[in-house]
Amino acid sequence: MSHLEERLERDLNNIHDRVAKMGTQVQEAVKNAVNALQTGNTKLAYATVLNDNPINRCMRDIDKICHRFFAIHIPSGGHLRLLSSVIRANIELERIGDYAVTIARETAQLSQPPGGILGRELDRIASETMLMLHQAIKAFTELNADIAKSTMIMTDELEYNLDVVYTEMIANNERTRVKEVLATFVVFNQLKRIADQAKNLCEDTVFAVTGEQKARKSLNILFIDEDNSCLSQLAEAIGRKNHPQTGNYRSAGRIPADAINPNLVSFMENRGIDFSQAQLTTLDQLTAKEISDQHVIVSLQGGLSSYLPQLPFHTSGIEWGLGEIPEDEDEHEFELLYHEIAILIKDLMELLRGEGAS
Repeated sequence: MSHLEERLERDLNNIHDRVAKMGTQVQEAVKNAVNALQTGNTKLAYATVLNDNPINRCMRDIDKICHRFFAIHIPSGGHLRLLSSVIRANIELERIGDYAVTIARETAQLSQPPGGILGRELDRIASETMLMLHQAIKAFTELNADIAKSTMIMTDELEYNLDVVYTEMIANNERTRVKEVLATFVVFNQLKRIADQAKNLCEDTVFAVTGEQKARKSLNILFIDEDNSCLSQLAEAIGRKNHPQTGNYRSAGRIPADAINPNLVSFMENRGIDFSQAQLTTLDQLTAKEISDQHVIVSLQGGLSSYLPQLPFHTSGIEWGLGEIPEDEDEHEFELLYHEIAILIKDLMELLRGEGAS
């Protein structure tokens, strides 16, 4: 082995050891923050806050070493993937340390550990989150893509529902109690962020080992109108035809129609689009989860609030307010409507995914 190869190997080992050390520090920070929360240990909470300083120093050291490695070794291929993954993981670990600090600070403001439903839910979420974090750090330090992929599945299985927190907040009118419930809500949020960063660490591991990039999330788009017989059906069909790789498209109406507009069916069949499998759907037939899973809900007729008084927190709403539905088999009118909707959908998907979204 040449001198340069020996130095490259030594520098890689140095980076690995520092990342492993930072991973251990971060896990300890989360463990202590949660322990302080569960036991009401204010001293441990403040110690967790102060111990974030070594984590930050470790992050800066890793950043410097990685940039020095680039300058000296000019890495390519697997080494380049590894270093770029380390840089991302370094930031993610530092953020997890920050989330632990926030949990510790909120703990110091509580008069007693969370109890009842909130306490049990926090214990469960904290336990699952710490297990996921442990597995994610293990996968990255060992560069084990199999562990990383199995850990990512845990994110999908991690049941995370803030409804219990909202219910508890609404049920408590005492000012001091509400303050403590709000602090608990913040803790829930920080645990969710730790789980998200753990998943990012797993994706970094898979990229470093295999070169596989994170698959882009397919967007869920719901088109709604009065009865799902024409406009929303047309928008759903255009979305699926023109942008199949970018989104998952559905449509629904406020009230049930007897059948899909026959003039629309005739027009679409003339364009080579089969409507025989299209189904009429009302908003009442969609579950709360199906609605909350939508990234964007588009109203084609009227205001969104007339269909859904309140959109889910992570869902965005758009109102296009299209014109009248053609009353007869006027190919020209349907053609104008088709192009108007196609342009609006194209602009929406390019806004969400960039130019040329397909």
